[in-house]
Amino acid sequence: MVLEVALIDVTPAQEDDFAAAYAQARPILAGTPGCRSVRMTRGLESPSRFVLLVEWDSVEAHDVNFRQSERFPQWRGLIGPYFAGPPLVEHFVDVPA
Repeated sequence: MVLEVALIDVTPAQEDDFAAAYAQARPILAGTPGCRSVRMTRGLESPSRFVLLVEWDSVEAHDVNFRQSERFPQWRGLIGPYFAGPPLVEHFVDVPA
């Protein structure tokens, strides 16, 4: 399992519109083959900052099944207009205990 973490800064005063767009866009992402879970969080200290957490079967599931598919432009078309800048996206794996 791979965790995608996307740090998203939204244009101030557009946070509620972004959240509504995310609610529309979420099924596009969540329905992607290889997507295990999707969660969006919002900053308390920085309310214009959101963190998207997506569990994928693999990095390839994210890149091929989502980013290289027709799903990605649909997703980005809904939420992208609210971005203050490009999101910072990285992948993580669990550290063995």
